[in-house]
This record gives sequence, C-alpha cells and structure tokens, in this order.
Amino acid sequence: MPAKIRLQRHGRKRFAYYHIVIADSRAPRDGSNVERIGSYNPNTNPATIDLDFDKALTWLANGAQPTDTVRAILSYKGVMYKKHLLGGVAKGAFTAEEAETRFEAWVAEKANKVQAKKDGLVTNSETSKKAQFDLEAKKNAERAKAIAKRNADAAAAARAASAPAPVVAEEVAEAPEVAEEAATEETEG
Repeated sequence: MPAKIRLQRHGRKRFAYYHIVIADSRAPRDGSNVERIGSYNPNTNPATIDLDFDKALTWLANGAQPTDTVRAILSYKGVMYKKHLLGGVAKGAFTAEEAETRFEAWVAEKANKVQAKKDGLVTNSETSKKAQFDLEAKKNAERAKAIAKRNADAAAAARAASAPAPVVAEEVAEAPEVAEEAATEETEG
C-alpha cells in the first residue's frame, strides 16, 4: 500500500481547516485514512499547526510520501530537518548528540522567529488602532467645529430676526418730502 501524508478537509464553506492524515494514495481526499497525526488551521495568523512529531517522523522513515503542502508544514515544524539529521547520523557524518544539539538550536531559532512575527502582528495591530483612533478624533474635532460654526450662524440669524428693524436711510429721506408735499397740497387746496 503506497502511503501518503496529506490533508483532509473539514470545516464549513470558505472557512476550512485540515487534518493531517496518513492515507492510501488511491483513497479519495476525504475518504478513509490509516492514522491522523495532526491538524492545520490556516484561518489564524500565523497558521495553527498541531502535529505529532514522532508519528510524522516514523511515517516518513517508513516511506510515506508527503504532498507539497504537507511537506511545507513538516518542514516548518522541523520534521524534515530531523529526518535529514538522522540520515547524517546513519551515514556516520556526525554523532547523534551533535545532531540533537543542531536540532535544538534550530528549534530555538525557529521559536524566536515565530514569536517575533506574533509580536510584530500585535504591534502592527496596536499601531493601526492608534492611527485609526487619531484619525477619528481629528474628524470628530472637525465635525464639532463645523457644528459650532453652524450653531453660531443660526444664533446670529435668530438675533437679527428678533431685533427691531433698523430705519433705512431712504425712508428717512422720503419722510420730509412727503411732509412737504402734504403741506403744499393743503395750501393749494
């Protein structure tokens, strides 16, 4: 039976997560499997990978072929590197203790990279939230200024409407003429 290490899809539409399984290469994608060795959730940032390291290493050593995506996942978790180091030990290139120290150094470096990415994501999130808050505060200040100006204009218009009408200069100028005309009409009549 040619065994493959591959992903088996689960989850709802547009929100998939995957089980990492050992299956017969002739079986359908979501069909029967021999063993489940982990899960992969690409919906989180960074992606969540839960993997039984020892089972994956055993299956790789026994000849199971990973798919491209699973190979990338195994490489990310260090299973492929551990297999490579064990091959070097089998050939006599270095000792098992040296292989273990190399692997531990790689794991520590990888953990630092992952933590740096998580910290960067948190920092970027906080920075973007602060920038968004500052932009919103600026817009609110502009709105408050516009509302205050509109209210001041409305108050000035209300004051102007309620105040007595000022006497216009033309009306004052006409009044003496009307009086003169009335006086001339009385004298003539």
